[in-house]
Amino acid sequence: MSTMEPSATASVHSSTAHGICTITFFHPQSNSLPRQILDELAQAVTAAGKDRSHRVVVLQSAGNRAFCAGASFDELMAIKTPAEGFIFFSGFSEVIQAIKNCPLLVICRVQGKAVGGGVGIAAAADYTFATQHASIKLSELAIGIGPFVVGPAVERKLGTASFSALAIDATSWRTANWAQTHGLYAEVFDDAESMDQAIADLANRLASSSPDAMAELKRTFWKGTEDWADLLEERAATSGRLVLSEFTRAAIAKFKKS
Repeated sequence: MSTMEPSATASVHSSTAHGICTITFFHPQSNSLPRQILDELAQAVTAAGKDRSHRVVVLQSAGNRAFCAGASFDELMAIKTPAEGFIFFSGFSEVIQAIKNCPLLVICRVQGKAVGGGVGIAAAADYTFATQHASIKLSELAIGIGPFVVGPAVERKLGTASFSALAIDATSWRTANWAQTHGLYAEVFDDAESMDQAIADLANRLASSSPDAMAELKRTFWKGTEDWADLLEERAATSGRLVLSEFTRAAIAKFKKS
């Protein structure tokens, strides 16, 4: 599986070969997620599912280090009203909903550390590969918010106990092996080369499989999430309100200086 080299500016790029649609996102700040990237990611996944030539989606970030640093601190600090906060956090909801509603199976490639929203993307995918460097952390509580929007996706994969452990111990990293043991990662590899070969093998097999059968299988996987549009909207409103607290402002400022 080929990966896109990072450019100087934030971007989302889609390419297709042999029925495999590869969507790559990049941000120079450790692949963090400003609203623009969230919008483009949701649009790219939705468009991939509508293209009848596509059979499977591979979702990845550019570069060899961090998979995703989560929400953009710069944009969090720029939020001035609950309405602005709701709009920002709704971006995570839209990405999760796009993955959920896409009729194609979505494979996620996690080459390095994943934080917050990055964990949510890895959890929302139907099958997630990772390297041993792909530690995870839900850091939201440490800045006075909480993983409200990504929580349903993470809890769906890990279960309530493991999700609670991640959400409460918001400053500790959990290893890739921990994430695999608890259901987030399907497979963990020693290096990116081995992981990419496994992704290519699976993606090519799926590209030769029945699209109707895979779509039905995906609907089975996501049974019980029919209320997520309303649920994630409520969660986005909660996060949008909490991000305005003095605690959160001070915590983010401290993180940005460290």
